[in-house]
Amino acid sequence: MTSLPTRAGRRCHNVLNPLHSALYFAPDLPRELAPYGIEDPSAVYFAARAAALGRVGPGVVTATFHNFHHDLVARHLPGVWELASPETVLAARLRAVDSMLRRLLGEEAVASKEMAEAAELALRAAEGCVRPGRPLYAAHADLPVPEAPHLALWHAATLLREHRGDAHVALLQRAGLDPLEALVSHTASGRGMSPTWVLATRGYRRRDWEEAQERLRGRGLLDAEGELTEAGVALRKELEEETDRLDRPPYEHLGAAGTLRLTELCGAFTTAALGAGAFPDGLFGKD
Repeated sequence: MTSLPTRAGRRCHNVLNPLHSALYFAPDLPRELAPYGIEDPSAVYFAARAAALGRVGPGVVTATFHNFHHDLVARHLPGVWELASPETVLAARLRAVDSMLRRLLGEEAVASKEMAEAAELALRAAEGCVRPGRPLYAAHADLPVPEAPHLALWHAATLLREHRGDAHVALLQRAGLDPLEALVSHTASGRGMSPTWVLATRGYRRRDWEEAQERLRGRGLLDAEGELTEAGVALRKELEEETDRLDRPPYEHLGAAGTLRLTELCGAFTTAALGAGAFPDGLFGKD
């Protein structure tokens, strides 16, 4: 087996993660949950992503999701489980994944040999994930693998995404970035969600955002214009590189050739999904 290139795992994550996260912007998910009375966009998101954890309360979700205001989480949990059990939500989520991928990628791609190959490779990579210290990954790893290849690919993408995300949250803690400071600095890097989307979905107010900016300025990480300073750029770079390091095991398990092939296959699927409007305009950016 050839040595895994330094950023091979990150490149693979960058094309796998959109296949996972597109679900939370797709109309398919609220449509599946609406019959149970789960209609608020935040309730839809919290229920769908937290269902693998079981009938949890707001504390667990605030801790594991990391970047949501606790008051917003507590507005919907644990009450959402009175509308639908976690098992019911998981079944609805999988139906939504099925309809979303068929809509974004087309029936031919869903039934293709490339889809089956991608699912096999992604599941093999996920075999290299580890449970300790990774609660969202561990909860999803206890779920059965769907039989249909496109659903199995989404499941594997979810495992790999949550495995990386759990590690990233730990590193944010080590860096001393609170949830909103993490969001503000990521947005300032040019790779995060726009402030408009953060404030509309994470439960924070404009004043909270501005106060987080001031705290980052106090640490010398943000300048007067809201851009990252040299120290801020270095911190974000270190965070991503350390996340890469902690996220290497699944891709080392898959191997360099397998990781490259999975990146190639999912790159094509993600390109198609983006072209089909998988994400709303203005989601990412500094404005």
